[in-house]
Amino acid sequence: MSDGKGDEPENDIPGLGEEVIYDAPAEDTTPPPSVKPVPLKRKFRPFRFAVGCVVGFFAFSILSVAIHRFVPVPITLLMIERLGHGNGLDHRWVPASQISDNLKRAVIASEDAKFCTHDGFDIQAIEKAQRYNATHKKKRGASTISQQTAKNVFLWPDRSWVRKGFEVYYTFLIEHMWSKDRIMEVYLNSIEMGPGVYGAEAASQYWFGHSAKTLSRAEAAQLAAILPNPIKRKAKGNKRSGRIAANARTVVSQGLDACAAE
Repeated sequence: MSDGKGDEPENDIPGLGEEVIYDAPAEDTTPPPSVKPVPLKRKFRPFRFAVGCVVGFFAFSILSVAIHRFVPVPITLLMIERLGHGNGLDHRWVPASQISDNLKRAVIASEDAKFCTHDGFDIQAIEKAQRYNATHKKKRGASTISQQTAKNVFLWPDRSWVRKGFEVYYTFLIEHMWSKDRIMEVYLNSIEMGPGVYGAEAASQYWFGHSAKTLSRAEAAQLAAILPNPIKRKAKGNKRSGRIAANARTVVSQGLDACAAE
């Protein structure tokens, strides 16, 4: 039974037809454009950069010296430079036990008689060289075996005060982080002993045709005699070797090789 209001559905709203509902604008769901953050320009701080470089250098140098306390030195900057000049590269690392004590005594006699007692530097030899160089055109050096090792292994082959300063620093490091026996071992395995020839084993094979373990006193003295100029000097027939052999006997009698020879 009708109540007289017509047959309109209960949910219809008067005045709001279907065309109004369907023609309503759709809601805009497009996301707003993203705003990229503007990167802030960092101001260059020279002091902070310098401090970082210094800290990095000390960390690297100490770590490299610590590593080579146990690990053989595969190659040096001098070897690379000589190789670039066409000198070749013959480098054979052997432990200290495979190097004759005769060679250890010979290099102590010729290069650094106080090797076992100094802390890396021979002050008396340095002062003596300074007095000599002040009055002579041909200069004389006073580098110890420790200094030569630091230069050969960690630095570049150059004569300058900058390199000399680094040499002092690295000498201090190896004297405090390595044993004397290790310094001698690295020295005898890295030193130049002929054109493209580095280390006791390669030198012994090159000059005498046998291993460094079996070097005689005379042969060891001949190898030590070429160290000041291994490119031009020859081991055999070197007049300086006789004096070195005699000094090597003094090294033995006075126990100056106690820290290196077995």
